[in-house]
Amino acid sequence: MDMMYVSTRDAGEKATASQAILKGLAADGGLFVPEQLPVLDVSLKELAGMTYQQTAYEVMKKFLTDFTEEELRHCIASAYDSKFDTEEIAPLTRADGAYYLELFHGATIAFKDMALSILPHLLVTAAKKNHVKNEIVILTATSGDTGKAALAGFADVPGTKIIVFYPRDGVSPIQKLQMVTQKGSNTSVIGIRGNFDQAQTGVKQLFSDAALAKEMDAAGFQFSSANSINIGRLVPQIVYYVYVCAKLSGQGVIKDGEKINLVVPTGNFGNILAAFYAKQMGLPIAKLICASNENRVLYDFFSTGVYDKNREFVLTNSPSMDILISSNLERLIYRIAGNDAERNAALMRALSTNGKYEITPEMKAQLNDFYGNYADGDETAGTIRALYEKTGYIIDTHTAVATAVWEKYRKDTGDTATKTVIVSTASPFKFTRSVMGAIDSRYNAMSDFELADELSRIGNRKVPAAIEEIRNAAVLHDTVCGTDEMRQTVKKILGLPADEA
Repeated sequence: MDMMYVSTRDAGEKATASQAILKGLAADGGLFVPEQLPVLDVSLKELAGMTYQQTAYEVMKKFLTDFTEEELRHCIASAYDSKFDTEEIAPLTRADGAYYLELFHGATIAFKDMALSILPHLLVTAAKKNHVKNEIVILTATSGDTGKAALAGFADVPGTKIIVFYPRDGVSPIQKLQMVTQKGSNTSVIGIRGNFDQAQTGVKQLFSDAALAKEMDAAGFQFSSANSINIGRLVPQIVYYVYVCAKLSGQGVIKDGEKINLVVPTGNFGNILAAFYAKQMGLPIAKLICASNENRVLYDFFSTGVYDKNREFVLTNSPSMDILISSNLERLIYRIAGNDAERNAALMRALSTNGKYEITPEMKAQLNDFYGNYADGDETAGTIRALYEKTGYIIDTHTAVATAVWEKYRKDTGDTATKTVIVSTASPFKFTRSVMGAIDSRYNAMSDFELADELSRIGNRKVPAAIEEIRNAAVLHDTVCGTDEMRQTVKKILGLPADEA
């Protein structure tokens, strides 16, 4: 029987996996969630002997039940290939008592590659399966990494266009260069005069704009999403948590019945939600440690049960986490509300209207799987420097937030015995200025590419192809717009008539 997906805001809206992937966002603005989470039917012992690709099939077949085996295996093989610079796809590195799960070995050197390498293939397959004649327009907002990973995944994919909005002054120089030099006749990149939350809100409004949808349909277009609000992004993220548990088990690091802690640097909440889903499927996971930066909206939520975005937006040295509206948290709220769409919708309305909501004590009691904390910019830089000086291992700023929060967790709880995996979400080469400045202030005078070469030398690792290819690349996208101009900008890109004044 096919796994069905329901909207977090309307119990009446249901879709198959392929339909949910195509839509991206439910018609009512809700997110699609599986009606029930499946249980893995293969043991860790069996999984330990599998490749990443084989593991991906075992996990994804449980969620994407209306894809045939042939379709799913083709999507997986097309995604996890030579685009990754390590055969393992998601290698583990041990440093200073923790295991770092390196999710940055794909084409754009960030963890978003893990899901965005496969999403285009899932989407094209889903379109054929549902007899879609329209061109699919991928509309997405990015805080830095999703944009480039989505652009790389969808560039020149037949039957698709991709439009990415990013905060013009809210990404690292390398992140910006990666996006604005993107080739592909179907790609559009727009800097907005605003922050990521404003970009994300604007994209959601466009998704729920019925008049625009009608106009697009008449012109042969329909929207879909590459953000982690798309279930086709979330399901592939579950895979690497299954993979790491199996590998640690196979290596004898964890014994039968032993659990691990996972530390996840968190912005939009998709990556840690995938870990939560993995735990619910039966994986040996103890605590899910949610690491925030100075924007700390999630830390405050886990501490108080109040989600409140009414605060100053802070630009930090971990920009992909500079987020005040963590969209994927809604999927968790729906679950702890007893899968009650009406109750969840009321909380989301409160967030939209008042900028905050409060969960009940009964709901908060269901968050015991989580521990939340945050690290500020100085703590982040200090963690990079300390780990490098102690071990020679260099991590990026987002991974450093996670490492700093892990130290706080151990101090707060006294739990120093549980084996821990820290999720390393980006290559240090993506944030060379912040990383190298943290190691030694004398590096501050260097250019970004000089810093990449120096990082390569002191870290004894090759400069990734993703950096080499943008050294002298031409800027191909220079459009900038206000948050109130996003609708008009999209219409112009699609060749639709402008709105009347």
